[in-house]
Amino acid sequence: MTYIPNLQEALELLKKYNQEPFHIKHGKTVGAVLAQFADKYDPENRDFWQVVGILHDLDFEMYPDEHCVKQVELMRAEDLDESIIRSTTSHGYGMTGSVYKPEHIMEKILFAVDELTGIICAAALMRPSKSVQDMNLKSVKKKFKDKSFAAGCDRDVIKSGAEALGWELDTLLSETLAAMQATEADWVE
Repeated sequence: MTYIPNLQEALELLKKYNQEPFHIKHGKTVGAVLAQFADKYDPENRDFWQVVGILHDLDFEMYPDEHCVKQVELMRAEDLDESIIRSTTSHGYGMTGSVYKPEHIMEKILFAVDELTGIICAAALMRPSKSVQDMNLKSVKKKFKDKSFAAGCDRDVIKSGAEALGWELDTLLSETLAAMQATEADWVE
């Protein structure tokens, strides 16, 4: 019998496969951001969106070369519902061997914000406050344009995500920053 984990179960599962604080923080960050977007686009499924965000990189720490592929196996072994498997692995479509294309708005947002949250978190660490609270869109755009900053975060993926959503890049940047500002207490450790 498959199931959809609640928020606590999702966090415990994330920690089962990830020990690095960075990976746990990233899962919590993306989960919190997706929950904020759910409030706007799909409020009755807020927890599902957040669970998907928490679990989206479940396999990355242990299996970086099989990311979003190994995850299917791990999640099925944990008896997770196929909806979780599909949604979490869709963010790797076209990059990691994932067969699931982002189709639902939540999957498209996950695809778009995964790398972007990394840029914004890295930018926050450079600020005296170490926080996103005093960050503005201009600061995010400046860091986004600097390809040497947070170089591991793929700007083309972010742009493709905004395009798939039918959003201007500035809209995606500002909405994601606002979501991170609203939820910072939930993901900062």
